[in-house]
Amino acid sequence: MSSALAHSAARGAFFTLAAQVAKIVLQFLSVIVLARLLSPHDYGLLAIVLVVVGVGEIFRDFGLTTASIQAPVLTRGQRDNLFWINTAIGVVLTIAMFFLAWPIEAVTGEPEIVGMVHWLAVLFLLNGLATQHRANLARDLKFKAMAVIEVSAAAIALTVAVVSALLGAEYWALVAQQLTSGVVVLAGSVIAGRWLPRWYSRQDSVRDLISFGWNIVATNLLVYTGSQIDTIIVGLKFGTSPLGLYNRAFQLVMTPLSQVRSPTKNVALPVLSRVQEDAPRFDNYVTAAQLLLGYGLGIPLILVTALADPIVRVMLGPQWLGAIPIVALFAVAGLLTTLSFVGYWVYLSRGLGKQLFRYTIVTTIIKIICIVVGSSFGVLGVAVGFAVAPAISWPLSLFWLSRVTPMPTARLYAGAARILIVAALTGSAAWGAAQLVSPAGSVLMILAGIFAGLVAAAAPLILPIYRRDARNLTGFLRLMLKRQPRP
Repeated sequence: MSSALAHSAARGAFFTLAAQVAKIVLQFLSVIVLARLLSPHDYGLLAIVLVVVGVGEIFRDFGLTTASIQAPVLTRGQRDNLFWINTAIGVVLTIAMFFLAWPIEAVTGEPEIVGMVHWLAVLFLLNGLATQHRANLARDLKFKAMAVIEVSAAAIALTVAVVSALLGAEYWALVAQQLTSGVVVLAGSVIAGRWLPRWYSRQDSVRDLISFGWNIVATNLLVYTGSQIDTIIVGLKFGTSPLGLYNRAFQLVMTPLSQVRSPTKNVALPVLSRVQEDAPRFDNYVTAAQLLLGYGLGIPLILVTALADPIVRVMLGPQWLGAIPIVALFAVAGLLTTLSFVGYWVYLSRGLGKQLFRYTIVTTIIKIICIVVGSSFGVLGVAVGFAVAPAISWPLSLFWLSRVTPMPTARLYAGAARILIVAALTGSAAWGAAQLVSPAGSVLMILAGIFAGLVAAAAPLILPIYRRDARNLTGFLRLMLKRQPRP
């Protein structure tokens, strides 16, 4: 991986991951501070509204971000047209969301939710305006600018939320946080992109891009349905306070994971799209990406599983102890979904929108069945179903993908097996060490668990296959940190 493209990928990964680390720190600060200033009921209200917002966001984007990045050639006129399409969709969704406030209130029985919906509807307009500006930054590989924008938005939004909460704004602090982030992202993307769209032109057809985007919309709707079915069931079946508890556990684990994992698509998609015709090179990139994600995210996630008890006590406080087993199960689910995440990149980079949609139908059905069955046993049962679903779907994912496009399937299965072995060793050692020092308190449990877990994670390096994985990862890290010489 010594080419200029490999270097761009590595540097892009560096800036993306650095930004996500910063965002995770801010997310943890948000969890720690706001969980002590706001109630589970406040978070339950926001969780309900964001379910609806999330559905609208899928249509607002309409898959045109991916279509724009993935397109081998994108003219200035096509980019202008995509901007106006995303903006128009954003306006329509803002109006529709405004009038949905009263039906949502009728379903939930929460009168406070009307004002929240009215204000959060503005997110559709802000994000519609920003969509193609952000896609343009990704297409031009301006990952540093994207990183600065994302971190700045998270930091400013958190500051606004904390100040608002301290002033007694309650759930309005969470609304202010969401809106502030949207405003900062829009402003930053416009400034960094240095591009202002012209008026819509019929001479530049975007029909193929919209066709590709529609398949992504259908896929994302299925994925979103599967990802939100747990929130919907907990909210409707158990109420806003249990939902707030469930949501805080989700925010503690899955939101930071998503903040690291999802933006890597902005690096992987343009890179894999450019090398898709070079099969050996493509396979090497995919297998290296799985190892980077698997080890880089899998080890921290299994540490969270093993140390869920002291982590919740330190980060959330005593009123959130019911979230402990839910946090542990979310971390397991995060590890399993990460192993198959590179397959998603392959579908997108090779333009396999229809095939991705068909596969997603199957995995969504599996997830819904697991969660619905689990809900019979309470909120914890929902979390169990959430973790069981990827355990069933992950082995299926690579097999399914190998049937529609050439894939280094055997290498990916073998790499995943090695990652799981390291995760098992890490988690066992961390849990055991934490239990030994439990009388000394939660903080020492976390420190001892992390130390023992990392030592156990390094133990497999006595085997040649793990040393080879380590060399590949350190080589990629060197590319991330190395500046590319100017031509």
